[in-house]
Amino acid sequence: MQTTLDTLKPGDEATVIELRGEPETTGRLMEMGLVAGTPVTLLKFAPLGDPLEITARGYHLSLRRQEAAGILVELRTTD
Repeated sequence: MQTTLDTLKPGDEATVIELRGEPETTGRLMEMGLVAGTPVTLLKFAPLGDPLEITARGYHLSLRRQEAAGILVELRTTD
């Protein structure tokens, strides 16, 4: 199921499909390793819901909810 990173729940695992948004933002995210095919896991949201924390490529990354809304992901199901 395709969705955006900001709609995941803590513990959800997904794979990055596409980055959308301003070129400056998408370029910065790509430099941090968020490119198509990258597996990510949503760890938690800050107490007020922004920012959120993910793991990608073995490191923790905090993103603003607005940035996460521009990251299209494929939710990985655990069967």
